[in-house]
Amino acid sequence: MSVPDTEPVRKHSRAGLFIPFILLLVAMVAWTGFWFWLRIQTADRMDETAEALRAAGYEVSWSERSIGGFPFRLNVTLTEPRIREPSGWALAAPRLESEAYIHGLGNWIFAAPEGLTFTRPVAGPVEVKGRVLRASLAGLDEAIPRFDFQCADLTFTPGAGAQPFSLSAAKLAEIHLRPAPEDQAGFFVEVKEGQARFSGLFANIAEDGEIALKWDSILTKASALRGADWPSAARAWADAGGTMQVQQAGLTAGEAVIGVRSGVLSVGDDGRLVGALETTLRQAPRALEAMGEGGVLPEETAETAAAVAAAREGADETAQATITFQAGRTTLGPVAIGPAPRVY
Repeated sequence: MSVPDTEPVRKHSRAGLFIPFILLLVAMVAWTGFWFWLRIQTADRMDETAEALRAAGYEVSWSERSIGGFPFRLNVTLTEPRIREPSGWALAAPRLESEAYIHGLGNWIFAAPEGLTFTRPVAGPVEVKGRVLRASLAGLDEAIPRFDFQCADLTFTPGAGAQPFSLSAAKLAEIHLRPAPEDQAGFFVEVKEGQARFSGLFANIAEDGEIALKWDSILTKASALRGADWPSAARAWADAGGTMQVQQAGLTAGEAVIGVRSGVLSVGDDGRLVGALETTLRQAPRALEAMGEGGVLPEETAETAAAVAAAREGADETAQATITFQAGRTTLGPVAIGPAPRVY
């Protein structure tokens, strides 16, 4: 009796074991190629933007640029970056670091670990150093981007030959710009635990006390704030009917306080501030007298303004007054105390 032949056992294919690894390898190669393409695009976009700014009258430069962050980020580091707009304002840093995730290239984070220097058109440069100097920029494809700037443990040092800066140090400084409905934007500035320089107006007013600043406002017609440089952007915004609606503001210098309850501001044809602020003044006579002693105001004007403020003071040394900016002049109540601040 013979045993029937049995079919040989077929060996299972091992291709299925390698397919996931092959797909992973293909994905890694594709992602690597995509990242390097993004790296090239980022460098090209930076170069194009720099050339467009130069054509508009800006000065833009850096001594070295590196782009890394593979595989999930783009890290752009600039050595000795500098930008100067046509009216004279400039910003420079020994080193600027920026970072964005591949899945969110519209959101960038910036840091200046070695500090930065901002230059005022007439007054000259001021070197800023701190434990934290960082900013974020998001919504670049929107009419109003979101911008946040934060510094901690700051020192301010005017450059050689530059005019003094009102602060020598500050514990914290923040600037925020946020989009809002109906073509508006929120603009917020705050300085905490600032220290005035040991000479000059602020020192006379603060008497070595701390200085604090808070400014909370809404910009209307915010999308019109655009132009080749700051003056043209400010003019375009004002021509479009743009205003800054002050929600709350205040300046504290020692025991002297200027509080703003409300106000509406804009920019005149001469580049100076126009509008009015409803204010609460505490120890205003002493502050005004210090402005006269420091030469900021003519002594006679300072004395007259101090007398007006004193006449309006209550038992708590607080006075209510309207500060008006009109026709290039600043008035405190009925007294002209000097030129209106220049916006550009």
